[in-house]
Amino acid sequence: MERSNHTVTEFILVGFTTDPTMQLVLFAVFLGVYSLTVVGNTSLMVLICKDSRLHTPMYFFIGNLSFLDLWYSTVYTPKILMTCISEDKSISFAGCVCQFFFSAGLAYSECYLLAAMAYDRYAAISNPLLYAQSVSGTLCICLVTYSYTGGFVNAIILTSNTFTLDFCGDNVIDDFFCDVPPLVKLACDVKESYQAVLYFLLASNVITPTMLILASYLFIIAAILRIRSSRGRRKAFSTCSSHLVSVTLYYGSILYIYSRPSSSYSLERDKMVSTFYTVLFPMLNPMIYSLRNKDVKEALKKLFRLTHSEV
Repeated sequence: MERSNHTVTEFILVGFTTDPTMQLVLFAVFLGVYSLTVVGNTSLMVLICKDSRLHTPMYFFIGNLSFLDLWYSTVYTPKILMTCISEDKSISFAGCVCQFFFSAGLAYSECYLLAAMAYDRYAAISNPLLYAQSVSGTLCICLVTYSYTGGFVNAIILTSNTFTLDFCGDNVIDDFFCDVPPLVKLACDVKESYQAVLYFLLASNVITPTMLILASYLFIIAAILRIRSSRGRRKAFSTCSSHLVSVTLYYGSILYIYSRPSSSYSLERDKMVSTFYTVLFPMLNPMIYSLRNKDVKEALKKLFRLTHSEV
């Protein structure tokens, strides 16, 4: 018997497994990953705020990326941890809507922010002498503001269209969070108009930033090839290598999940990919942007020395 979505009061999150032993193992793993995510991203934000050498456009964007990743992980992980150790696997309809809205808004915002960071790298490499003028503080604030605004405006569109679908029969979500693929599987009938909305959002929030990033890197490559010394070329490329790794990992998983027709969703396979960009990626970003970054390492050493001297 079909029922309209207004009769659904809660959803049941299946999670990863029903085996109690494996649930405890997963609880320990996710708790460790979340702890590293909080420590890594918070530390990076503190370093960028405290060290004057990091008060540049590039680190302004990295600091905002860390803030996004910290918030993004917090949308999912606490609920995952509760699901692992609690017999109650339910999430209220309102809770599902909120989780869905914030996850979409933050994901879209990160897409725009990564595109802004690509432009920043292009400006830094193509004309380093005019870098401070071409990427001013006002422009940085505007780009970050536009990223958040665009992300959350589109999240409103996606959320309103998704939760006006008719859900029928089972209310069990075969996933660890409320997302498009499992919710579509619960819908009685997914109209072509909803699929059109998904493609529109994919084009505006993922494909368009991807094209901007690709264009930026084409100009970056052209600028690097104009550098005469091989040492200069390596140095120029190293300034954008971290961003390139971050973009590849994030956009690769996003495009894999959301660029396919809803009829081809495979929840078990999608669940593993979703885990990467929702839980693991926010933990990896601070490492990507700091392990090979001399400025961050120096700022960290300076902070440790100040802390040690105060103690």
